Amino acid sequence: MLKALAPVATLLIGVAILLTGQGLQQTLLPVRADLEQFSIYGVGFIGGTYFFGFTLGCLLGARMIMSVGHVRVFAAMTAAASASPLLHGLWVNIWSWGLLRLISGFCFAVLYMVIESWLNEKASNENRGTIFSAYVLINMTVLAVGQQMLLLADPRALTLFAVASVLVSLAAVPVTLSTSTTPRDVQTARLDIRYLYRTSPAGMLGALATGLANGSFWALAPVFATAYSDDFKLAAGVMTAAVLGGAITQWPLGHLSDRTDRRYVMGMISLGGMIVAIATWMFADSSSPLLILLLCGVWGAMAFPLNAISVAHANDNANPDEYVMLSSGLLLMYGIGAIIGPFASSAAMSVVGAGGLFLFTALVHAALLLYILNRTLRRPAPDITHHVPFDDAVAASHTTSQVFEKSIE
Repeated sequence: MLKALAPVATLLIGVAILLTGQGLQQTLLPVRADLEQFSIYGVGFIGGTYFFGFTLGCLLGARMIMSVGHVRVFAAMTAAASASPLLHGLWVNIWSWGLLRLISGFCFAVLYMVIESWLNEKASNENRGTIFSAYVLINMTVLAVGQQMLLLADPRALTLFAVASVLVSLAAVPVTLSTSTTPRDVQTARLDIRYLYRTSPAGMLGALATGLANGSFWALAPVFATAYSDDFKLAAGVMTAAVLGGAITQWPLGHLSDRTDRRYVMGMISLGGMIVAIATWMFADSSSPLLILLLCGVWGAMAFPLNAISVAHANDNANPDEYVMLSSGLLLMYGIGAIIGPFASSAAMSVVGAGGLFLFTALVHAALLLYILNRTLRRPAPDITHHVPFDDAVAASHTTSQVFEKSIE
């Protein structure tokens, strides 16, 4: 394992630092927005602008990399992304935060694109699963660490915004000083939504549903937590519990999907996510903080692996030379869902209270479950011998690893 990771060690160190700062921002901003008494619609707007910027980054990042190369783009995006949290702390209002989150979303989409294309370049068929297993583990772990850093200082002060800025800035150091060779030049970028739907409607709608549910959670879960406790530990704990829940079930559910029709696993996850979300909505008002943490952890265990399995299912139905086009379309669907989700869930929260966040995600998972049940009844199960291994599929599922085409020897 160490031999496989050695060529990408400096890159993974940079990723760990970068995502620690990202994890801190994801929890800090909704908490501070709630303290500033931003309306629930305002918080949803801020969350939606991040994913709008993320989607723009997915669409435009390949051209940037094509023009100036991976290292220069990484340095530029970390500089811009590190300025954003500082400006959040200095310039506190809904409209400026919406603009800054849009910029952050754009920067992180392009950064993920650089990181994951670099990892793909260094991986071989023999060690790709090991490298991306390490990447996913780092991703989940440091996001949780960053979320817990909310407890280091008062979110009303500039301190935590400055810490997030410093972390994102430092991420550029190991990457830009790395002596390893950079990925090959980007050749072209393609996107075809109609082809995506023809190839895998279940995979496409799974990515959209994941964006709707998970995008809402990232944007509004800290607000949900602060409705039940003035202690910021609960907000940090809710985010961490969900992330760790997703980390625990990512591989077991993924490898289960390798051995059966992936739609069955998608349906099982949707059913589980719906049940837990309904329970959270119904019982949060009368629950202890410990039970809320437990429910959010189980919800994350169901919700977070769904995107990876949706991507794997879509790739099962594609030819190898179509993976890039397919993955870019799936990521776009996730981004669209993550733009709409915070607005819709904030409306639900304004009507039924903080638990409306989970009522909305329950409706999303219920709709996906109904579609999958209908689809499996109408279309026979595919031959699982043609499954794309989950280790390869997960590389494209969480962020932007295959948004653009590049030549592969």
